[in-house]
Amino acid sequence: MSRPAVNRVHRVEVESVEQLTPGMVRIVFEGAGLEGFLSSGVGDEYLRLFLPASGHEEPVLPEPTDDGYWAFPEGATTEVRTYTVRAWDPVAGRLTIDFVVHDGGIAATWALGAKPGHVVGVNTPRGLYDPPEDIRWQLLVADATGLPAALRLIEQAPAGVRTRVVLEVADAADEHSVDLPQGVELTWVHGGNGHGPSRVDEIVLASELPSEPGYVWVAGETRVTRAVRRYLRHTLKLPSTAYKVVGYWTANAEQWSERFEALPDEVRLRLREMWDDESRDVEEVEDEYEATLEAHGL
Repeated sequence: MSRPAVNRVHRVEVESVEQLTPGMVRIVFEGAGLEGFLSSGVGDEYLRLFLPASGHEEPVLPEPTDDGYWAFPEGATTEVRTYTVRAWDPVAGRLTIDFVVHDGGIAATWALGAKPGHVVGVNTPRGLYDPPEDIRWQLLVADATGLPAALRLIEQAPAGVRTRVVLEVADAADEHSVDLPQGVELTWVHGGNGHGPSRVDEIVLASELPSEPGYVWVAGETRVTRAVRRYLRHTLKLPSTAYKVVGYWTANAEQWSERFEALPDEVRLRLREMWDDESRDVEEVEDEYEATLEAHGL
């Protein structure tokens, strides 16, 4: 997969912590390390968060490499997680990230115990949302993990584009108060998010998509979004420019990782190498990647 040409790692400090809902904590970061932070401005831009392996000591941060990745000093135990940017204020130099919190998990545990002055690292973000300029409507569907990105996309909804948003949270207490721009319709549904089966796929499949040019953006659990992508690409036969479907998390991730590591070496190598050929269509690679995983029960 291609990497951004610029990929700096920034040392940032917690400025404030706010419990938004029972299931989400907002943390605002600041600090001199954010000088030169390059936001893409895209509503669903994501970055890597570099965290201590446990506790709240300052983590060892990596150095960026020429190929767009990064390298850690030998022996570093830093944990890396992916998060979307809820907001970036270039004037105040403040970066906001909303964390889904739950029992267990490195990032959730860190966020629940975060206090002003605690330090983490972040890298240069990049966005995925990329609708054609001529769209007349868009459908945004996400579970709680995609909620911060969806809310930012709502705030940036293009004028004159009808925007329908469906957000799945555990229950009513996890809903957010949202100021909706003109032309945006928001519906909350309850369930999923590790507390029961997600309905994100059902919501997309049940939606009547207008015949005019439009865009579908979906974020949620990996198996659920895999079914959504298959529907949009292979059943509706939408062009790849008409949708973006992203798996933000994997249910029973630890067991999934164990099963992945138990795959034959040649299978894991093929899964890695198929992304290296930048001449191939990304959606075709995704088809092959998902088919290979499913053929091995993943």
